[in-house]
Amino acid sequence: MTNTSDILHRHAAAYGWLALPLAFVALPMYVNVPHLYATHYAVPLSLLGLVLLMTRLIDAFTDPFLGRFSDWLYAKSMQAVLWVALIFSAILSIAFAALFNPPDWGAPNAFALWVAVCVTACHLSYSVLSIVHQAWVTRLGGSAALQSRVLAWREGAGLWGVVLAAMLPLWLGWTLNAILLAALLLVGVVSWRFAWKHHSMRSANSLATLPVQAAQAFGLFEPFRKKEFAKLLLIFVVNGIASAVPASLVLFFVEDQIRVNAAQVPLFLGAYFLSGALSLPLWLKAIKHFDLPRAWLFGMALAVLSFMGVSQLGAGDEWAYFVICVASGTALGADLVVPGAMLNGLIDRLGHRGHAEGVYLGWWNLASKFNLALAAGLSLPLLSWWGYSPGTQDEQGLQALAAAYGLFPCALKLLAALLLIAFWRSSKQDEASKLSQTSQLSSRSPL
Repeated sequence: MTNTSDILHRHAAAYGWLALPLAFVALPMYVNVPHLYATHYAVPLSLLGLVLLMTRLIDAFTDPFLGRFSDWLYAKSMQAVLWVALIFSAILSIAFAALFNPPDWGAPNAFALWVAVCVTACHLSYSVLSIVHQAWVTRLGGSAALQSRVLAWREGAGLWGVVLAAMLPLWLGWTLNAILLAALLLVGVVSWRFAWKHHSMRSANSLATLPVQAAQAFGLFEPFRKKEFAKLLLIFVVNGIASAVPASLVLFFVEDQIRVNAAQVPLFLGAYFLSGALSLPLWLKAIKHFDLPRAWLFGMALAVLSFMGVSQLGAGDEWAYFVICVASGTALGADLVVPGAMLNGLIDRLGHRGHAEGVYLGWWNLASKFNLALAAGLSLPLLSWWGYSPGTQDEQGLQALAAAYGLFPCALKLLAALLLIAFWRSSKQDEASKLSQTSQLSSRSPL
């Protein structure tokens, strides 16, 4: 007889597989696109930053509406969800292939317009797939430990997708990468269907659909009436910006500050994301022995300690940077598991599981993309204004690059940690207050 734990892991892994191709497309979108179009197609950094900022903001502000769309789909049937996933997987594959294989326009402005169109199509398709995929596990409910375990499978698959995305472009080229992406997306949707049909992580009732009207009745701005959600979202935003800035600048930093061969760059990215994947079991144990907020605080502290010296690195410091990538990648594991588990637990406590997950996730994803939009759309033009340009050896430009890549993210991480401590304490006070009120009501009861 198969035990429950084995079934949980098997179906959690089948569910999480779709995160691999989604991450496989996400890393090139945020890391390789700016570098590729700035260096190979001579698009000015200021113009490229503006285009990326606008496309990502458009994408971000559609997420709450896509979240409502997700709730509507789940209210109809799981089959409708899977068919939509297949359709948008095809759109994403085509747009991704076009983005990395542009026509020979010649003019930088034409390339910038091509980026705007292709990136927008990729982002919207990616958003639909991400939100409906995330909503499925939120609908399962369960304890913090169960949610963290399922999320770990999803985020672990995503990290392996990032590792592949960091390593394969140099080996396969962008055309074969696009074909591989299409195949992985198809496998991911089929695997998710297997998890849906055969899951036994929760009772069948936990995924029961409500009428479409019930999903539509939940207001688009309703989550912000809950102060706990607004506070948690603020922490997520500040912490996310701290991670997004280095992600947008890593290729420039490695090539111009560390001055390594371009062929070595994927090794550093691979070490970072592989460390994050391998650290997930450790963070699950930390969550089990402590709790979600404390585990997240440990991750933030490790990120600051490991990254605070990166601005002092220079040419020839490859091994020191490699160690920093491993340590900060380990800290990444907490960022991947804890915030999502805290959000899912909050949705459950507020009584909105089963009909409003998509709206919450829409705003959550909007915040995540807002972080990336600010990181790329503001850091690149500011670096240009401060005197940095790709391939430069100018001392002032390199100092600006080092400060933006190393010091600024550490300051934001510390701010996020302070906000999390305040949120944690206020949550405990609210729980104590509710318990006290319940106790007083019980003592007054005539029964």
